[in-house]
Amino acid sequence: MGLLVALALIAGLLGYRVGCDPVLREAARQGDAMTWLKREFHLTDQQYAAIEKLHREYTGSCDEHCRMIQEAMKVRETLRAAQPVDATAVMAADQRIRELSTRCETALLRHLEQVAALMSPEDGHRYLETMRPLVAKFNHAGAPDLGLTTMDPKHGH
Repeated sequence: MGLLVALALIAGLLGYRVGCDPVLREAARQGDAMTWLKREFHLTDQQYAAIEKLHREYTGSCDEHCRMIQEAMKVRETLRAAQPVDATAVMAADQRIRELSTRCETALLRHLEQVAALMSPEDGHRYLETMRPLVAKFNHAGAPDLGLTTMDPKHGH
């Protein structure tokens, strides 16, 4: 019985060591989304360079969306704090935030699809399956963040 337990522990340890990618662990520890992306989705150097270029090009648009959404949120909070509260103005501000958020999320989904298109079909599909659900959780407070350091994917954007 002791021998079986020892063999099971050894097999488990070997499986863990083989299955854990130290580069991915280090990327997660450092919050390095691009290294994670390259390793997790088996990118060639050419794919990686093209995706990195897409990300650089998209960053300005993303930053602008976040800025506009944050500005609209500040306006809404100012309206909510005013006495008396103008309910019509607050509703209009809420509508503006929804419109800006939809525009942002649509652009982000389009960006994710462009990234996926540069991957193999299997990895592209898996990438979209991983990333699409995160879009609904975005709070539009800053640049995208996969939360790699906590392994709890979220978007701080």
